[in-house]
Amino acid sequence: MSWQAYVDSSLVGSGHIDKAAIISVAGDSVWATSAGFTVKPEEMKNLVAILNQTSDAVDKAHADGIHVAGERYVVTRIEDRSVYGRQGRTGIVVVKTKQAIIVGHYGETQQVGNATQTVEALADYLIKVGY
Repeated sequence: MSWQAYVDSSLVGSGHIDKAAIISVAGDSVWATSAGFTVKPEEMKNLVAILNQTSDAVDKAHADGIHVAGERYVVTRIEDRSVYGRQGRTGIVVVKTKQAIIVGHYGETQQVGNATQTVEALADYLIKVGY
């Protein structure tokens, strides 16, 4: 399956995510994305720093929020491989695998729990198959 197919079928196709992107774990390239959901280079680098638990990046994320596709999100939780953010009734779920970072956005009509489960399940699958 292509990276774009994971975005289109496994994430957006689930109905629990309305926009998504898959980027390299180094944060230097976008492998697939939904139309109009552009994760900027500086946003990718910041996500990598947060997921690598760089203390300055984690502290800054908690204090100032994180930016994805030009939008600011308040960080609700940072875990070993995941970052969660909200902006009103919408939000993002960011999960790191061995070689990729999955970024899923959920809209006002989608449930955060379902969105989280969808992105985390794809991450588990990619890790299982070596990505």
